[in-house]
This record gives sequence, structure tokens and C-alpha cells, in this order.
Amino acid sequence: MRFMFVGDSMTIGRAGDYTWRYRMWQHLGASFGGPFKIVGPRHELYDTFADAPTSHEYADPGFPQDARGHLAGWGEGWQHMAPLVGPAAGAAKADVLLVSLGLIDLGFYTAADETAANVRRFIAAAREARPGIRMVLLPVIPNVRAESDEPFAAEVARFNELLAKAVADLSTPASPVLLAARPASYDIHRDTYDGTHPNASGEHRLAGEFAAVLHQAWGIGGPYRPAR
Repeated sequence: MRFMFVGDSMTIGRAGDYTWRYRMWQHLGASFGGPFKIVGPRHELYDTFADAPTSHEYADPGFPQDARGHLAGWGEGWQHMAPLVGPAAGAAKADVLLVSLGLIDLGFYTAADETAANVRRFIAAAREARPGIRMVLLPVIPNVRAESDEPFAAEVARFNELLAKAVADLSTPASPVLLAARPASYDIHRDTYDGTHPNASGEHRLAGEFAAVLHQAWGIGGPYRPAR
């Protein structure tokens, strides 16, 4: 089974991070019980000094190169990934997409309605390339901006409603789409290093939510147990 991570800065990570992708790789290695592969056209972390995705300095240098694949970018959202996901998923023969997108869209690019339209474009493009592909979508976790910016908080809430509707409308038996929940007990003041991007505990919580959906809905892997 071939898994591809799709996301923004929370998923690509910065130089020195483990990333929740790494946590998922560990989890699948411990619980999947069969062959699997992490796929994607990109392998880098974001280098904040270079202001570019050029780093390979993962917190664990033992993270294998062939497990670092992803389709994630700092500052990239649904509108950026919709035209990229088809070619990437097709080339990598992806079976499952684990997707965390939306915060950057709402913060800088598009309002909730247009962002939701890009979700639908993304799903259609992924299926055109891989008709039987499965997808798990994470809702937007409001960041520190939402605590003081009420219109932004309202856009996040509206988008999450539209995301749930898109999943309900578009999921099919042949190509199921599932909506994850906000990770249990996720606290931006404890689980991020800046009110947005996950620290080590946040990485575990994000990976744990994706792992729970995979296990409970499709019997993929087992309950999430953070590696020591």
C-alpha cells in the first residue's frame, strides 16, 4: 500500500523537525503488518534561513530517504495542490492520501467557499489519476490568529462545515473520502511552537488522528502508540 502525505507548512516541517510524517512512518512500520511505501515527489524540509524547501536536516537522520516522500509546501494550500495532486498521485501510484490543508488558504488566499471549491477540484483530480484512491482529510485547526480575529475564526468554522459537506457529497464506495476529527486535546499553546506549527507533541497528535481513522474505518494499522 502506497501512502502520500499532502499538506502545507504543518506537513512539510522545517529544518530540525521530526514532522508528523515521520511519526506516521514509525506507526505504520510498527502496526501495518504488511508491505507499505511512503511516496511523493518531494523529500525536503523548509529551511527558514534560505526561505526555501532545501533542507534535509530531519531531527532523526535515520529517517530513510525513501520514506521522506511527500507533496507538501510551506505557504501552499488547496489551490496550489489541486493541479499538482493528479500528476503526483499518478506518478507515485498512490493508494491513500493523508491530507492536511486549508489554514494557509483561509489566511492568505481564498475565503471559505472558494477554498471548498478547491477541495472538490483536488478530489476530482486525484480520482482522475487514480480512480480507486482513498483519502483522509483533516479539518483546519484554528491557530493563534483565530483567538483575536473573529472574522478569520468564522471563516475557519465555515470552511470546516463546507469540508464536511464535500466529504459527504463526494465519498464513494470505490474511492472513499473520510473526514478526520480535530485531534483530541490538541492545544495550540502546548502542541505548537508558535501557535500554528506542531511541536513534538503536536506531531504525535496529528499522526494519531490519521492513524485512528485508518484503523477504525479501513482496518489499516492499529491504534496509535507513540514510539519512544
